[in-house]
Amino acid sequence: MSLVEVNDLAKVFDVSAPWLNRVVERKPRQFVHAVDGVSFSIERGKTLALVGESGCGKSTVARLLVGLYGPTRGSVQFDGQDTRTVFASSGARALRRRMQMIFQDPYASLNPRWKIIDIVGEPLREHDLVTKKDTLRQRVGELLQQVGLSAADTEKFAHQFSGGQRQRISIARALATQPEFLVCDEPTSALDVSVQAQVLNIMKDLQRERGLTYLFISHNLAVVRHVADQVGVMYLGRLVELADKAQLFGQPRHPYTRMLLDAIPDIHMTGRSRTPVQGEVPNPLNPPTGCAFHPRCPHANARCKSERPALIHFQGIRVACHAVEEGRI
Repeated sequence: MSLVEVNDLAKVFDVSAPWLNRVVERKPRQFVHAVDGVSFSIERGKTLALVGESGCGKSTVARLLVGLYGPTRGSVQFDGQDTRTVFASSGARALRRRMQMIFQDPYASLNPRWKIIDIVGEPLREHDLVTKKDTLRQRVGELLQQVGLSAADTEKFAHQFSGGQRQRISIARALATQPEFLVCDEPTSALDVSVQAQVLNIMKDLQRERGLTYLFISHNLAVVRHVADQVGVMYLGRLVELADKAQLFGQPRHPYTRMLLDAIPDIHMTGRSRTPVQGEVPNPLNPPTGCAFHPRCPHANARCKSERPALIHFQGIRVACHAVEEGRI
């Protein structure tokens, strides 16, 4: 049973210059299609990871799911409810309790002027889950212990903790309302590798204990391999491949997925041929015609340059690639 259903989700940002500049310089309005028709579902208690290079729209998807942005097109269904409708109604608070977000930068997402009891306790007070100060202190202490910190840390400030400890505080804050769904926007990218492993293990343990559902956003495929059940690969605002983890790592289909996997260091020195990631992500203000990946793709032909591929079901996975569809790869 899917907890989260995303259908044809799109977000367009107006990045035009001010009106007077446009008139004087005779420039048209400019729009960025940050997310362009993304569809996926996440089963209850499972983890879907979204991967891709910087600027491919991963974080925009995250913000759309938790209601920080409103979608330009498409819908997000959470437990059978349309989130856009609920966020605009009196049921918004109840829904926000059930979904929380862990942000990328633990140095920027914690208020430096607040003590940890205020940071972690804010969702408890905001949602009227705790009213008495003693109960708040006890509950915050329990949350900190669940993420491997001490209950005595409640009286400290954020600057007294390392990056990994700050991210644990962010996780404790996200867990305060006892949510069912956590959106994790690159929660370990700002941390050392050894600390990354600790934070990821905490998240896996919490998922087992509480039956949490995760949307995990990352550009680190080694991390994704550790945490995900399903993996979606994004390129320039669109999903190009969506498959179970074992299938995606064992038999990648889309040329872009193959390039991303070939960029991982080959520790076992298997000697297999590797295609390094070539070229750069195109300018989103002026995306290529047809398949957005065709300027960098070794398998591109005339159809790829003119016709945009749809995300189709192909041998148990979903992939958007003419070359795969035609059997050229």
